[in-house]
Amino acid sequence: MLQLMLQRRATTDDQETAVLAAVQRRIAVPQVVAIARGMSHFGEHALGWLALGALGALVDRRRRRDWLVSVATVAAAHGTSIAMKRVVRRPRPVDPTVAVLADTPSQLSFPSSHAASTTAAAILYGGLLRRRLTPLLVPPMLISRLVLGVHYPSDVLVGSALGAAIGAGMRRRLRGNPAHISPRRGRR
Repeated sequence: MLQLMLQRRATTDDQETAVLAAVQRRIAVPQVVAIARGMSHFGEHALGWLALGALGALVDRRRRRDWLVSVATVAAAHGTSIAMKRVVRRPRPVDPTVAVLADTPSQLSFPSSHAASTTAAAILYGGLLRRRLTPLLVPPMLISRLVLGVHYPSDVLVGSALGAAIGAGMRRRLRGNPAHISPRRGRR
């Protein structure tokens, strides 16, 4: 049984490596790689998202508590993904067809912490700003992880799903807060 599971994992890794190599062949031009590296630095340890949330708390005094709760939730999404990495222990892609174009804090790949924190931030900060940030922020971050060759496609998809679940759960709780007002229906 264990051997069958390992064979399936190897087949899945091979398929995902082929997708990863194809992404790099098609779009990993110097300008895209430079942008992806910038995004990687911004999302490292979720620090960019935490700083933006802290700025929101400083600027939007009326909803400071919601911003701070959102910042803590982004940190929680990041932390949860790190904990999952330590349990799953999937190594990052290593294949001659994939170029690793960025440094990483660990050799663990699943799930993507950048994807988790970015998705949580997009959902929560988008709710506070009354903007749909998810389509603008999440796909570029997910693709950047593939361009840099540091994650398999399933790593970024599961990381994003994790961030979405955590972010959406907290956003629902924040909607019950009277200070979280929607321009259309009163409460958001």
